Amino acid sequence: MSIGIARKLAVLALALPLLATACGGDDDTSTGDAAGADTAAADSEPSGSLKLGYFPNVTHAPAIIGVEEGLFADALGDASLETFTFNAGTEASEALLSESIDATFIGPNPAINAFAKSDGAVTLVAGTTSGGASLVVAQDIDSPEDLAGKTLATPSLGNTQDVALRAWLADQGFQTDETGGGDVTITPQENADTLTTFQSGDIQGAWVPEPWATRLVNEGGGKVLVDESDLWTETDGQFVTTHLLVRTDYLEEYPANVKALIEGLLDAIDEANGDAAQAQTITNDGIEKITTKRLGDDTIAGAWENLEFTSDPVAASLQRSADDAIEVGLLDPVELDGIYDLAILNELLAERGEPEVEGL
Repeated sequence: MSIGIARKLAVLALALPLLATACGGDDDTSTGDAAGADTAAADSEPSGSLKLGYFPNVTHAPAIIGVEEGLFADALGDASLETFTFNAGTEASEALLSESIDATFIGPNPAINAFAKSDGAVTLVAGTTSGGASLVVAQDIDSPEDLAGKTLATPSLGNTQDVALRAWLADQGFQTDETGGGDVTITPQENADTLTTFQSGDIQGAWVPEPWATRLVNEGGGKVLVDESDLWTETDGQFVTTHLLVRTDYLEEYPANVKALIEGLLDAIDEANGDAAQAQTITNDGIEKITTKRLGDDTIAGAWENLEFTSDPVAASLQRSADDAIEVGLLDPVELDGIYDLAILNELLAERGEPEVEGL
């Protein structure tokens, strides 16, 4: 389905404020089996329909591969699949909470906001992508100290990269605020606009996900000042960029459909980690089909090197993302207990002879 239709759905959706105020559930287990999906029900045949959201971004490569290669549709069998594309996490989460869609690939902070706002009406069931975000700056900036008085961009206020930048600047001793004031000005804007304003010199850097970090280097003449993976020492450089979020009531009613979706995702992740050139071509074809624009071969190849495709949701990084958002004033305190249900994923991983993953 087109981006235009997805936007209409988002407009009709229930409002989801960016700043979350509610709390999550109480259940918690070592495997993240918080919602308690019925394994026997998951072993039944898929039925009904599944409405799935994803983004035309390289960080959503397994989702794109799953759609383009028919992996999701094949796994769902007789259950019908309808896809919707979004450009922002807030749009996708609004559509999910309004029941316009049943599941979506999404970034960490929008997932946290949706879980907190809805009091547990959404559940994370699998990881997808780790890594692939950097602070790219102009050539004359050589250290954090050089950022004083400069203007930096992020994709949107309160999104994952925006929180990461504000938290990192705070660690460097800089003050920022939501209106662009402080020691360093932060200007949230569309990634395409960021490339243009960086090229023109109106901004001096940006904390952005791939492929935009690579594009700022290749097309904007910038350089990487901070590779975000270097900041995640407690998770060996891993941090969640994209994961799979479903409506909790859909998971409870159609566990077999969710199991099929995760089966397709595991196959798509295998393809993404297989022949890189082929996987990049499939992903680029999918992006071009949706946006009518194709990434340059050097851009997608460069971005690919900075991404890790994994079903592990890297739960520890989600908790830190929430803590950072709270620390910089973009999120009210929230308990994330119950945000994960990894029972179906771990069942499928066991069948493949792969190790289980953990939630919070």
